[in-house]
Amino acid sequence: MSDLDLVLGADEDARARGRSRGRSRRRRRRRGRGRFLAPLLALVVLAGVLGGGGYYGYLWLSDVMVPDDFTGQGTGEVTVRIEEGQSATDVARVLEEQGVVASARAFTNAIDAAGKSGALQPGRYTLRERMSAQAAVALLTDPDNRHRGTVLVKEGWRLSQIIDALAEATGKPEAEFEAAARDAEALELPAAARGRLEGYAFPATYEFTPDMTAADILAAMVDRYRRAAEETSLEAEAERLGRTPHEIMTIASIVQAEAGRPQDMPKMARVIYNRLALKPPMKLQMDSTVFYGLNAYGIAATDKQTESRSKYNTYRYGGLPPGPIGNPGQAAIEAALHPAEGRWLWFVTTDPARRITEFTDKESEFWRLRTKFNKRNGG
Repeated sequence: MSDLDLVLGADEDARARGRSRGRSRRRRRRRGRGRFLAPLLALVVLAGVLGGGGYYGYLWLSDVMVPDDFTGQGTGEVTVRIEEGQSATDVARVLEEQGVVASARAFTNAIDAAGKSGALQPGRYTLRERMSAQAAVALLTDPDNRHRGTVLVKEGWRLSQIIDALAEATGKPEAEFEAAARDAEALELPAAARGRLEGYAFPATYEFTPDMTAADILAAMVDRYRRAAEETSLEAEAERLGRTPHEIMTIASIVQAEAGRPQDMPKMARVIYNRLALKPPMKLQMDSTVFYGLNAYGIAATDKQTESRSKYNTYRYGGLPPGPIGNPGQAAIEAALHPAEGRWLWFVTTDPARRITEFTDKESEFWRLRTKFNKRNGG
């Protein structure tokens, strides 16, 4: 190889190294531009929001960073309803629409900061207009501020009457309660009930919330029955009497329907036991059972009504009816478990207006009392 070739080769190598260094410098410049491009674009966007975006851009940014919020506890009164399944964001929109909070964002920020997003429960709440988001959170997560309804289930009411009252109080369709009443498993009815709620929906005042289902409310009544059964030692006392708990509840329901005053209940229970104990047993002939079988109400059944073929007609059939004819209270259950001592076989409510009932163990006296009732009541 000549000296010229060596010189030319050296020059070519130098030029190649120069091209390589040039490409490296260009790549470094491109990478440098990439490092500064993102912040630059952010500044451009920010400038667009504050400048080119104008007033609406400013509102958007200020809402994200520092949302509008009222101060204080607010004024007036606003009823807010939280529906089943609503999120904190859904509730926030409702509050803003109703003028409770200044912005939905302020509320969601406040409830997130308090860690109470999961504490919101369905129901109706009383709040105020123009409240701070923090104050609104406090009221909406306070169980005592949730509206609760009550319904009074009276002693002796039939299940049909209870369902009417519950439907009116809750606004739920009667069909929902009727369907729930048939689901013995869901209600956890005791075995003694034989799958029927009648007699086991304990009378009391019950509290309910809008999120409770018909089954929830009826189940609360069954739970209350269990408590009464425990308090009266129902199973043990029934066994002592040679009766099943279901028979005791049936007797208690008749006593509840027939009695005008609590003090008469133990004597009425004794009349039932005395009739059943006779040899042969004497038919109960209770008007209350006849009316139940006919789905009717009254004080004294007519001769025609006592000819009914309903299994609840204790004028036609001997022994106890198939089950309770209503829902007895604790006093009636106690009377069925602890009847008074006596030989009575009849009783007549001779003065219904004053709830006076008279008892006797003589048939002749019974007819005299019956005549007394008829004269007083136009019979």
